[in-house]
Amino acid sequence: MASKDITSTGGLGIKVGGRLLRTAHLIDEYYVGAPDPAALIAELKQRRVADVFTFVQELHDPKPRFEHRLSWDKMAVLPLTTYANWFDKQIKFKPRNRLRKAWKAGVETRMLDFSDDLVRAIMEIYNETPLRQGKRNWHYGKDFDTVKREHATFLERSEFIGAYFKDELIGFAKVTHGERSSIIMNIVAKMSARDMSPMNALIAKSVECVAARNIPLLNYGIWGRRGLNEFKVAQAFECLDVPRYHVPLSLKGEWALKHDLHRGLKERMPEAWIVKLADTRAKLNEWLYSKGGGGARPAHATAKPGAVGEAES
Repeated sequence: MASKDITSTGGLGIKVGGRLLRTAHLIDEYYVGAPDPAALIAELKQRRVADVFTFVQELHDPKPRFEHRLSWDKMAVLPLTTYANWFDKQIKFKPRNRLRKAWKAGVETRMLDFSDDLVRAIMEIYNETPLRQGKRNWHYGKDFDTVKREHATFLERSEFIGAYFKDELIGFAKVTHGERSSIIMNIVAKMSARDMSPMNALIAKSVECVAARNIPLLNYGIWGRRGLNEFKVAQAFECLDVPRYHVPLSLKGEWALKHDLHRGLKERMPEAWIVKLADTRAKLNEWLYSKGGGGARPAHATAKPGAVGEAES
C-alpha cells in the first residue's frame, strides 16, 4: 500500500503508510502536537485507515504521560537561557573560535523575508552537489515550485536566516518557533564556503533568535551518530529522550505490537552494523558520483517537506 495523507476532523494532517502493517502518524508531528490524543485515536479506529497510530509527546515534557506502548525518540536539544550564556559557557572552545573566524572572514547573518528570490538562492545551494555527507542530496534538482512549497510551511511562526559573504547567500536556516521550544527546520551551507564556517554563524544567529523570544529549548533534529552529530555536540546540543507512543487501532495492530513487529529493520540492527552500512553507502555514493552516475537526481527522491534532521553541514 502506498502512503496516503488524510485529515482529521480537527484539521490535523495524518500520513498513513506501510504494506503489511499500516501505520499512521501526524505529518508534522514535531511542529504540531495532538491536543487530544484519545479523541484522535477513537476517530482513527472508527475510520479504519490504519492498524497502528504513533505519536510523540511535546519536547518540553519528557516524562511519559500516557499508558500506551512506549519507545523513545532521541533528539538533539539545546537548553537555553541567554545568547551570552551559550556563547561564553556552553559551546566548546573550537566552535567559538570558528565563529570568530567566520566573522573575521566577512561572513554576516541577516534575517530574511520568504520570497521568490530567496527560493532561487536556496535552490542554488541545494544544486551545488548531488551528495552531502556521503548521502544522496534529496533536494538536488528539485524544481522551483517544489522548493517553494516545501519551505512555505509554518511561515506565521518561522524565521529565515541567511549567511552572506559579499552579498552572496552561502547558507540559510529556517527556525520554527513554538511556545516552549523551537526547532531548526532546515539548515544548509555551500560546501565551497565551508572554510568560512557559515554553519557556525547560522547556529549562532538561530540561538540568538530563540533566546530573544525567551524560549528555553532549541531542537536540532535527531540525535545521530557521527559527522553532523559531532557538530551538534560542539554547539552544546544534548541528547533528549522524547516519549513516542504506539497505539493499536485494529486486531492486526494489537498482534503486531504484542510481537514487537512495529519496529523497523534499522531499529533492530546492532549499532556496529548500522555504522558499517553507513560507511559502505558513503563509499558507494562517492564512487558512483566519481564515475558520473551521481549527477542525476533519483526518480524516487521524495524527501519529506520540513522533516526533522534535514540539516546538512
